[in-house]
Amino acid sequence: MQLDDLYRRVIMDHYKNPRNRGTLNEESVTINLNNPTCGDRISLQLQVVDGKVTDAKFSGEGCSISMSSASMMTEAVKGKSFDEALTMADKFSALMKGEPVEFEELEDIEALSGVNKFPARIKCATLAWNALRKGIEHQHE
Repeated sequence: MQLDDLYRRVIMDHYKNPRNRGTLNEESVTINLNNPTCGDRISLQLQVVDGKVTDAKFSGEGCSISMSSASMMTEAVKGKSFDEALTMADKFSALMKGEPVEFEELEDIEALSGVNKFPARIKCATLAWNALRKGIEHQHE
């Protein structure tokens, strides 16, 4: 099996079987973002305790890239401090720019590395990560 095929399977698995799709019942930070160029939209909820993301859920509609990226991101940031989550967001941005990056925390994220070959799809992949940044910034206000 070629690497591209494996990556496609990982992306489709997260799209068809999203992790952390839903809403949080407890007090949470909610960030709503959309990508007007393609119609993707996400509502990200973060449960935050003492500067740490203790839980994350998302809902919304969009293409397989945006929804699988949200699934992967919510898996990756649970249990992370704000600084660790922001570092992961920075690494994801670098991945979208075509820079070599490894995600020890969640290898599935690397499946999105091919998105950088399609500039119009980068916004799809980064939507959830931008919501994460906004949520953390909101907590620092």
